Amino acid sequence: MIGISTYCLLDEPLPVALDRLSGLTGLIEVMDEGPHFVDSPELFESYSGDFIFHAPYHGMNIACLFEAVRSASVEVMTDCFARAAEIGAAVVLHPGYFAWEQEREQATGQFVKSLDELSCAARDLSVAFSFENMGDMNFFNLRTPEDLALIEGNRFTLDVGHANLNRCLPEFLDTTFCHMHLHDNNGNQDSHSAVGEGDIAFPPVMAAMRREHATAVIEVKSFDGVMKSLRALGGM
Repeated sequence: MIGISTYCLLDEPLPVALDRLSGLTGLIEVMDEGPHFVDSPELFESYSGDFIFHAPYHGMNIACLFEAVRSASVEVMTDCFARAAEIGAAVVLHPGYFAWEQEREQATGQFVKSLDELSCAARDLSVAFSFENMGDMNFFNLRTPEDLALIEGNRFTLDVGHANLNRCLPEFLDTTFCHMHLHDNNGNQDSHSAVGEGDIAFPPVMAAMRREHATAVIEVKSFDGVMKSLRALGGM
């Protein structure tokens, strides 16, 4: 089963998005920020499907050298864990970034500190979390398979479009992952285009998904793109 991210309907209130998507799939990933920020689990009581939360990321940096920012970012992630735990949802996180190349080592230390705190919170709340790989953006953590050592064996979400931007999708497909974000691009811009609108070869992606018994969601920028992606993936 292929799930869908609410990212395609960010211009709609979350209840409207959930109603539209629940008719198409039994797995929805909620973009837990902006208009889809989840402030109560009660909304999900009327749905029978499964959910994943994509933790807030705008303004967040769990690798920040400024301790107040790092600590506040971990607090936001932990709050997301608590809401997700109430409905049995896993959580996907961004791995943070550093502002200057000279700060990489210090930022790694801050990330490790955050990882320890997040792991403790996840154990206490009985919630699963994973980190996704980032696109071709300078100073972001976890862009290539070699960077997976940073997350110390924790669960990994493979963002297919981001991997394509870094020219390392085939290598990422050989790794171990628990979840996937499916979207297309031409290798130059993080366009979150519908499957088939870029240059990604999706049959190997789907084969790797089945090999890993991973979940996957379509994470494209429009509802029309979701429908196009579902049709494209249906024959794979």
